[in-house]
Amino acid sequence: MSELKNDVLLRALMREPVNRTPVWIMRQAGRYLPEYRELRAQAGDFMSLCQNPELACEVTVQPLRRFKLDAAILFSDILTIPDAMGLGLYFVSGEGPKFERPVQDARAIKALKVPNVEKKLDYVFKTVGRVRKELNGDVPLIGFAGSPFTVGTYMVEGGSSRTFPTIKGIAAESPEVLDLLMDKIAEATIEYLNAQIDAGAQAVQIFDTWGAALEADQFRRFSMASMQKIIDGLTRTHDGRQVPVIVFTKGAGPLLKDLAETGCDALGVDWTTDLATARQYVSDKVALQGNLDPATLRESPEVIRQGVADTLASYGDGPGHVFNLGHGITPDIKPEHLGALVDAVHELSPQYHDQ
Repeated sequence: MSELKNDVLLRALMREPVNRTPVWIMRQAGRYLPEYRELRAQAGDFMSLCQNPELACEVTVQPLRRFKLDAAILFSDILTIPDAMGLGLYFVSGEGPKFERPVQDARAIKALKVPNVEKKLDYVFKTVGRVRKELNGDVPLIGFAGSPFTVGTYMVEGGSSRTFPTIKGIAAESPEVLDLLMDKIAEATIEYLNAQIDAGAQAVQIFDTWGAALEADQFRRFSMASMQKIIDGLTRTHDGRQVPVIVFTKGAGPLLKDLAETGCDALGVDWTTDLATARQYVSDKVALQGNLDPATLRESPEVIRQGVADTLASYGDGPGHVFNLGHGITPDIKPEHLGALVDAVHELSPQYHDQ
């Protein structure tokens, strides 16, 4: 594969010196871009778009044509694994993902089979290969998966939830059953991420959107332990280069200290914890990614620039910062506002680096 021309993201994730702070944005390939909406309409529905390597590749690279971003992130979904497990994923407009066959008791969880990921999700790996070819070494490609607990909430609740009554009930009443579910999802996720790395992903992120909905001890047992299992099972070097692993637990707060011990290379931080505090939590053991409030992008370019300045100042001097939002970009954002953010990071970040 072609030589990487811009490796500033990979170096920052490994806490190596860089001359400026790299920037990419969660959900940068998506609904805020008119060209994405056109392709989505052409594909017919979301999963058809994900499962078409040619179209998914096009969506992945769209934002890089507009903005000077330092990485592409694979266009896919965190629910591809339970779909491969036969749970019948579908999407309802305005309601999000649903499963035809949720697993809501011990019997269903015990019967759940770990799928042949390479066979069932080959469309994802074909997309990765296409994207790498299309990028031609301009920037690295980030692969990803959901954390077992986050993916598990959808599998058990049957769709999106804010209160997670069923999975929290299993955690309280039958914790060993939830352990089993976490292990099965973790096993599939190890295979899934390693296949993405084999296909050409140069860094991977684990999205733990709902782990912090658990109280701290349960978080450590169910969410963190299963992510630790994944990290332990990942291919960490490929093509002679380190493959950094990012863990993003939304709302982690002080739990960042525990997460820094999992063996990951970087932790995503949402906007509820400032980066100076996060740096104290992790004692500079890992890089930090984040953490501008996504709502800032609704404001004027001047306000966005100030938000970027404040975020960079919050992290302060030295390596180990990747600029990002504290969560995904929302569909209502004007693309030129993201352009203002990217330009501000390029302009304001070199002062925090020695090189």
